[in-house]
Amino acid sequence: MGFVREFTAFLRVRKKYWLLPAILMMLLFGLLVLAQGTAVAPFIYTLF
Repeated sequence: MGFVREFTAFLRVRKKYWLLPAILMMLLFGLLVLAQGTAVAPFIYTLF
């Protein structure tokens, strides 16, 4: 959690708010890739 707190402080101080959508999309796609091999995969595919 320290990394998240430090990263949000960086975004706030440097005014890099435009990075948030790109980071969130990368996290979403990363979670989808990780979930493909698990039991959660059928439920994720129904969302899309």
